[in-house]
Amino acid sequence: MVVAIDGPAGVGKSSISVELAGKTGFHYLNSGNFYRAVTYAALRENLDLETQSIVESFAATIQFEYRDGDIYLAGDNITAELHSDQVDAQVAQVSSFRGVREWVNQRLREISSRRDIIVEGRDISTVVFPDAELKVFLDASPEVRARRRFDQGVSGLSLDEIAEGIRKRDEIDRSKEWGRLVRAEDALYVDTSGLTIEEVCAKVVRKIHEITRKNIEETESKHE
Repeated sequence: MVVAIDGPAGVGKSSISVELAGKTGFHYLNSGNFYRAVTYAALRENLDLETQSIVESFAATIQFEYRDGDIYLAGDNITAELHSDQVDAQVAQVSSFRGVREWVNQRLREISSRRDIIVEGRDISTVVFPDAELKVFLDASPEVRARRRFDQGVSGLSLDEIAEGIRKRDEIDRSKEWGRLVRAEDALYVDTSGLTIEEVCAKVVRKIHEITRKNIEETESKHE
């Protein structure tokens, strides 16, 4: 089964997906980390991230390894470096390029072909896995998302600066030519603003159980 989770930056997709993976035994796959990895690698090479052809050509040459949920570059685990302020500031631009998105999408499909997964991102349920058994769209206001990130204490920016960055990220994500953030018509919509991670997970787990029961019943009816 593929559980595809979409939503804007800072809505808690990663935390919720990790929790869901623990409750279901599904493999957790963070699509955003692949875009962040390309951004990190490009920044390390001091590339011009505004020029699409340069970034796309570079992405096609990167030899990443994906092991146990972590991303390795040239043998080094770079996962901890992927949420720096520098990467945060550039990843929306990098992920807007079609060639980069196609490269990442292919990696995601390869990884998902061998296991049950919970995968999250911006266009997972609309582009990457349009036939996913369960689609979920998580949402929250920019102010709530900024406060959550600020409270994590991982950024050197002020609350206002984080909020402004999130608004700009939303604008880019919703207006991309390729892979724009949009809610799938058949997605389960969850406004997380006033909910705990446990409460959000409970809603999604109930839906997974409903789909599983339905699939079992349909299989049994075919064999009667």
